[in-house]
Amino acid sequence: MRTVLPEPLAPLGELAANLRWVWDAQTRAVFAAVDERIWEAVDGDPVRLLGEVSVERLNDLRDDAAFLRRLGDAAESLRTYLTQPRWYQSLEGAPAGIAYFSAEYGITSALPQYSGGLGILAGDHLKTASDLGVPVIGVGLLYRHGYFSQSLSREGWQLERYPTMDPGGSPMSQLREADGSPVRVELRLPGDRTLVAHVWKAQVGRVPLLLLDAGHEGNDPALRDVTDRLYGGTTDHRLRQELLLGVGGVRAVRAYCRITGAPEPEVFHMNEGHAGFLGLERIREFVTERGLSFEEALEAARAGTVFTTHTPVPAGIDRFPRGLVLSHFTGDGTVPDIPVERIMALGTEDYPGGDPELFNMAVMGMRLAQRVNGVSLLHGAVSRRMFHGLWPGFDLDEVPITSVTNGVHAATWVADEAMELAQRTADPRELAQSRGWEQVREVSEKDLWDMRRTLRQRLVLEARRRLRASWKQRGATDAELGWIDDALDPDVLTIGFARRVPSYKRLTLMLRDRDRLKAMLLHPERPIQLVIAGKAHPADEGGKRLIQEIVRFSDDPEVRHRIVFLPDYDMALARVLVQGADVWLNNPLRPLEACGTSGMKVALNGGLNLSILDGWWDEWFDGSNGWAIPSADGIDDPDRRDALEASALYDLVGEQVAELFYDRDGGNLPSRWLEMVKHTLASLGPKVLATRMLRDYVSELYGPAAESARRLTGPDTAPVRELAAWKQRVVDAWPGVRIEHVEVAGVDAPQVGERAEVHASVRLGGLSTDDVSVEAVFGRVGEGDGLVKPARVALEPVRTDDSAVTFAGEMTLDRAGAFGYTVRVVPRHELLSGPAELGLVAYPEEPAGMLNGNLR
Repeated sequence: MRTVLPEPLAPLGELAANLRWVWDAQTRAVFAAVDERIWEAVDGDPVRLLGEVSVERLNDLRDDAAFLRRLGDAAESLRTYLTQPRWYQSLEGAPAGIAYFSAEYGITSALPQYSGGLGILAGDHLKTASDLGVPVIGVGLLYRHGYFSQSLSREGWQLERYPTMDPGGSPMSQLREADGSPVRVELRLPGDRTLVAHVWKAQVGRVPLLLLDAGHEGNDPALRDVTDRLYGGTTDHRLRQELLLGVGGVRAVRAYCRITGAPEPEVFHMNEGHAGFLGLERIREFVTERGLSFEEALEAARAGTVFTTHTPVPAGIDRFPRGLVLSHFTGDGTVPDIPVERIMALGTEDYPGGDPELFNMAVMGMRLAQRVNGVSLLHGAVSRRMFHGLWPGFDLDEVPITSVTNGVHAATWVADEAMELAQRTADPRELAQSRGWEQVREVSEKDLWDMRRTLRQRLVLEARRRLRASWKQRGATDAELGWIDDALDPDVLTIGFARRVPSYKRLTLMLRDRDRLKAMLLHPERPIQLVIAGKAHPADEGGKRLIQEIVRFSDDPEVRHRIVFLPDYDMALARVLVQGADVWLNNPLRPLEACGTSGMKVALNGGLNLSILDGWWDEWFDGSNGWAIPSADGIDDPDRRDALEASALYDLVGEQVAELFYDRDGGNLPSRWLEMVKHTLASLGPKVLATRMLRDYVSELYGPAAESARRLTGPDTAPVRELAAWKQRVVDAWPGVRIEHVEVAGVDAPQVGERAEVHASVRLGGLSTDDVSVEAVFGRVGEGDGLVKPARVALEPVRTDDSAVTFAGEMTLDRAGAFGYTVRVVPRHELLSGPAELGLVAYPEEPAGMLNGNLR
């Protein structure tokens, strides 16, 4: 039941219904003023607040002129925010709409539809789209039990429970038809069954988030459980979730646009492989509604699709048994009218090292998207290596996977005190738009240090509260918990470590030498304290054992006032952690951290990073904005690697981090530390913002994808039909393409800077010279006689003789040392995203040639 508000207080309902309150301090202050005690008790959830506040209190507020003025101001601020043009509205030719699909969303702890970094990133993506005016429609699933709540047994073992969420008591509304009936999204399943999903809408500022819900009486009990919990259940269960997200999600978007009149999306963005099936539904639409063949529909769908991969390890990719997937698409299956063998081919691992009996969701996503990206520069490089088998014959740097480094939504993660301090020297608009961070250097050192102590003290108090609740849940009595009043110290160097607990993140690396860690925790002059949090997947027994190790160490009465593990890591705890930590510790196995964004949030709050050079830190560490833990990633023995990296970690903390923190000047300020903080803010502030990230997506991926889609999917279907026919013709002819002879002339004693003439005789197998690009490939020769980061130059056709075409051009000898060269042929078409799109390349039968002698 929802509270009926007196008419003067009606704007409270309007404010609660839009999740902008998550990142708008003015709106949260209004809700806190309704009843501060209840506001704290409901963990800052306006919907629950309005459900629990008394009628008497509402009547008092109805007659409170000062409160009504504050309420009116907040309501007017929201209306202005929703209607005024923003950055995106100044762009010409930008996509009219973008559909963003993700299996999880971290918007607020009041809507627990996330498990970790992927969901938090998706939530920040939507919030930033709202702030910038980017017309995104978010699409996900509504998990009635969300992700699990974590507690600890007396022995320190992780326990899970799944609280039930009532959508009617959440900041969402059901999407309904004009006659008031719920929108129905139907999905055909094997056994002649039909899954019916309803659609809930959460309004994230200007961005609608559509969440599909199978948990209603219209489904039989087994099908109701399809959206029961995040990342739970059997393989069959996960497959059905991903079918509902992808196929059902497209149908939900169509219903939303039809009902609201919103523009149909021109771009579809898959946030990881969970959403890959959306491409099949879009192909079905083009086949049934536009009369295209499968090949033509595939090109039409690919043009407007973006795929983001978030995992640097094959184990992080969803792979389903081939027979299971086949059963869902056979006959009148989930996506009718599409040849099932073509569907299966999209996800087949038909490359060296692949398993042809598995259906790979990331592989399908990449084959269904013309544009693919990783989430940091290093992750882009790792992804190109991981998926190189999809583009054999091409150099790693040509594998068509780019990168957009993640960013964070400052208004969600930056403490009000930190934002206020930054705004004393810089215009808020410049900070929000990645400008003006250099001005933060002018902030008073005393004010900066006072702000940091405020945030550290807040973390200490919240840690004590959570620690007490955890110990009591584990069976302790109040009489046993007096020590908690002195746990942690607001004046001690505080190191935070919080994340999911797969083995590669190495939660327990800090325990490698327990005596050395104890000595640092209890140092008489330069002590440190650790605040740790994290969840292991319910099925990950190894991860649970790591948590138990940490808990047992932190239970030791000798050190428990200096190291704490806080269970039930969620967004609320994450906020206070990233705001209060002086140093953020991250020690994954390099290069297995795709990006990692927690450290970005810490930096924006005036904290420093202590991390392995992985993910975003590998990209933006500059030697002065934190510390890099030396990585021993060339060592194969994992135990020795851990020992070396743990030792380096202890050295850094004891000899540099702690020493700098406690080195005080005459005013008792750590001046060198604060200078490092200021440099961090100035150097990282413009980079780590999600506004930078989303602008990159718009300019590098969304805009080009929309342009490609417009060229292929307009009212005239001729362009897409011609492209599909051209691709098929090239594929059919490619076995006849070969390079018969290559020669280099004009260089007798080669010197750096000279030019060499290249001639190549090529048989085109029935293709024309317009269909291909013939290129000289040249550069320094490395191990195995391969070319290292070669340059390429196009050769031009100069004559045709007996069905062979001679191509010629010049290459500049620009690198000293052993210099090699070869020639290759690749397909060429103005609508291709790049030379590797078709995965076709022809080289001479002979290996690469070498010029005589070394270039000097």
